[in-house]
Amino acid sequence: MLELLVCLICGAIVVSGILAVTLKNVLAAAVSGGLATLFAAVCYVLLGAPDVAMTEASIGSGLSTLIFLYAIRRTAGAKE
Repeated sequence: MLELLVCLICGAIVVSGILAVTLKNVLAAAVSGGLATLFAAVCYVLLGAPDVAMTEASIGSGLSTLIFLYAIRRTAGAKE
């Protein structure tokens, strides 16, 4: 049962990563990339590495996504 759940989470990571690369909207791509790292954190918890999962969730999913969103917001007005 655990192997099936890990495989589903890994599939969600792949789908989120593909969406992050192929989406035309930069904001949606940044959110999809953050979602991929959040799925990775869940996968780490399921595999028994809670310290790695906590680091991935806070830095990978939280801080990096916020920095990307802040940069997108700051540079959106530069196009005009």
